[in-house]
Amino acid sequence: MAPHRARRRRIRRSGRRTLVHTVVACAVLVGGTAAGAVYVKAQAHDRGSLVSSPPASPGTSSSASAASSSPSQEASVEPVTEPTVDRDALLAEAMKAVALENGAAVSVAVFDIDSGEGAAYGEGAFDTASIVKVDILATLLLQAQDADRHLTAAEKTYATAMITNSDNASASALWDIIGQADGLDAANERFGLTGTSGGDGALWGLTQTTAADQLTLLQEVFGDDSELGEASRTYLQGLMGEVAADQHWGVSAAADGTRWALKNGWLARSSTGLWDINSIGRVTVDGDEYLVATLSNGNTTKAKGISLVEAAAKAAVAAFSAA
Repeated sequence: MAPHRARRRRIRRSGRRTLVHTVVACAVLVGGTAAGAVYVKAQAHDRGSLVSSPPASPGTSSSASAASSSPSQEASVEPVTEPTVDRDALLAEAMKAVALENGAAVSVAVFDIDSGEGAAYGEGAFDTASIVKVDILATLLLQAQDADRHLTAAEKTYATAMITNSDNASASALWDIIGQADGLDAANERFGLTGTSGGDGALWGLTQTTAADQLTLLQEVFGDDSELGEASRTYLQGLMGEVAADQHWGVSAAADGTRWALKNGWLARSSTGLWDINSIGRVTVDGDEYLVATLSNGNTTKAKGISLVEAAAKAAVAAFSAA
């Protein structure tokens, strides 16, 4: 393993510098019943800020210096315990107001970029539908970095159409270029996704994922501590901020203005006629930025699915912004 890779893995176990890698376990809301949610917070500590004896000043004896760090003085320095907010409980409470059809399921995960706090609600794997297109492009960019090359003109054309217009033909072309599921799964292992599996053959839309994994992917796209270089992240962020007007729904409903970047997914399952509706992205509320991933299935119509993921996104952000 390369040195920088090892460093990133250590950071992910103990906490990110810019974006804390939040490992969230989800609970399911199915047919109106809900399990709990999981909240994780990590902090980085500067070793240089730990309490230590100050160096002796010129002209001060070593005994005087020792006296200056006497046990009584050290005992006077008490650790300060910050009060914690149970974000998962707040999210679970907020989700009680989210209406759910019988047989439908929803999962949502949120990460506060400024505080490094995250929470999730819902569990289980969901079809990605078109949100996997972010993962496909992230994989392509990672592979290009490894090969020390730029995207070709054709790849850029496919990428733009795939993200901004959700063009399926372009997604299929890039799916083949990255090596289909094998290529996606290999990149996701490096990204830190543990519950995502690429769809069989050409069926990229049936990739299975979790809200927690989608949050991890968003951290790779929008965070500084990422396998993706700055140019790759900036490129992908830009496309997610330029989606077609008819796709201005989903997590953007939680934003307080037009400052958001997203990718939506929608798929009517041929076996049931029910809809998978998903949305992932970054939103800004009162100057604070949040990464949000909300997944759903079992919706009787596309419109009802959109209403569900928008309500879930609003509840997730409210669980942080109102605290």
